[in-house]
Amino acid sequence: MNIDPLSMTDAAILQEIGNRIEHLRLNKNLRQSDLCEATGLSIDTIRALEKGKGKLGTIVTVLRSLQALDQLDSFIPPQEIDPIALAEMQGKMRQRARRS
Repeated sequence: MNIDPLSMTDAAILQEIGNRIEHLRLNKNLRQSDLCEATGLSIDTIRALEKGKGKLGTIVTVLRSLQALDQLDSFIPPQEIDPIALAEMQGKMRQRARRS
């Protein structure tokens, strides 16, 4: 299933992320209890994550344990800085957004 931002609610997207983490765990032939031991998280935390109720820190911990942390690059790819804009800012990094 692809995540469709136009037709899916936030809760449905979180559920899909939980499902994908569960499938990743199962593809690595790990039980929830195995993942608990590897991450130091409780079984209730793992269950909540797989139901789409996990916190961002929990997702990172679990992905690291499942050796899938590199997939975050496709989740939110790093943003490239436009060289012309950087030159205009005289090497200063942007720290806040402007009002439109």
